[in-house]
Amino acid sequence: MIPSRQLFQVMFQVGLLFCLAGAGDAGAAGAPQELAQLGQRLTPVGAEQAASADGRIPAWQGGLAASAGPVESNGQLGDPFAGEKPLFIITAANYQQYQANLSPGQVALLKRYPDYRLPVYPSHRSVAVADYLKQAVAHNAASTQLIDDGNGVDNYQGAVAFPIPHDGLEVIWNHVTRYRGKSFNVTTDSMAPQVNGDFTVTSTDRRFTLRDQVSDYRPGQNDQVLFYYFQKITAPAREAGEVLLVHETVDQVKEPRQSWIYNAGQRRVRRAPDVAYDAVGPGTSGLRTADNLDMYNGAPDRYEWKLVGKKELFIPYNSYRLASPSLKYKDIIQPGHINQDHTRYELHRVWEVVATLKPGARHIYAKRHFFIDEDSWAIAEVDQYDNRGELWRVGEAHAYFRYDAQVPLNAAEVFYDLQSGRYIASGLINEQRKAYDFSYQASSSDYTPAALRSEGVR
Repeated sequence: MIPSRQLFQVMFQVGLLFCLAGAGDAGAAGAPQELAQLGQRLTPVGAEQAASADGRIPAWQGGLAASAGPVESNGQLGDPFAGEKPLFIITAANYQQYQANLSPGQVALLKRYPDYRLPVYPSHRSVAVADYLKQAVAHNAASTQLIDDGNGVDNYQGAVAFPIPHDGLEVIWNHVTRYRGKSFNVTTDSMAPQVNGDFTVTSTDRRFTLRDQVSDYRPGQNDQVLFYYFQKITAPAREAGEVLLVHETVDQVKEPRQSWIYNAGQRRVRRAPDVAYDAVGPGTSGLRTADNLDMYNGAPDRYEWKLVGKKELFIPYNSYRLASPSLKYKDIIQPGHINQDHTRYELHRVWEVVATLKPGARHIYAKRHFFIDEDSWAIAEVDQYDNRGELWRVGEAHAYFRYDAQVPLNAAEVFYDLQSGRYIASGLINEQRKAYDFSYQASSSDYTPAALRSEGVR
């Protein structure tokens, strides 16, 4: 008789091979046998429901409830795991014994900075799935297909286009279409410190609304739009009033994303077709490309996407401490890298995808190595290589689950440039008076070029 732990390992491997068996049929909706796995062997969004073979990754039991922890008057969350201590800390001196569960980028950071460390805590699968998302994902599993050589999706609803992915492109589409709230506004801060640690805070008012969540939406209206995005820089004073508006399209090769910029100095609105691919991201000091916002976004047409499979990785997770209003930015930002004492890493299963630049295509990154959390479909780690094949930039998303709103978010996105010794940290809210507002309501007129001029007042 096979011991239960070994039996699970066999079942997991067989199940994963079954899911990957259709890799040559990228774009086909799920077969009935696959669909039956959702809510059974798989969670409603396609993650493995069971614990890992050694028990270090627990079974998914529904995620955190809305009442999982305290919520401050300004909307900031308390840490439901505040009483836990690290199981161990990975450093440059001991990383080799943990290397099987580290990304190449994490190893590079440990080698690059002698004081860099990864405090590893017990794993908690905190991401919950609302009932309406379960219905939408079930629809997608049965109906959604890749179209136009994988550059778009068809018959897609809500979130997570391919809960049972067959190839790397479908996994990346799951990141792009993952659930991050229906509509919200928030003011976040970013910093790109100098090598000596000196930094200036850039504050940005950000708004996000899914196409079908604008108040005047009608079925069939703007079907090519995936979501609307708006950002306005509010500090420092020399940059205040710069506004970016994006209509994110479903197929960005057939219909490129529509984007506009309002320049406060020139006082005019202009189309911005270059806010894509490897264009320098606004306000990033050249440390992050346009398609690195949200770890990865935009058209996938310049890369070949290979699904390596799944692995267990120490990734930033349940990062409530890093999002705490008790921390000031001077406590977080330091030379070389953020203060890792405020971070939290846990062992989780991730999808591993490698993107290789197509022959003749142009991008500053010749290869990108993604690690995507199975429970949220959010990219947790990305390693990016230059045209010489050298590891150049490493990105980490410090995730946490916004239990009051039942939304997975990031406490910070950090991109490290291993060559210059600099980094950019964005998405922080520690010193903001108000956190995310998921009750934000918008009409389509709030996301029009005509609205930019009135917004772009210094």
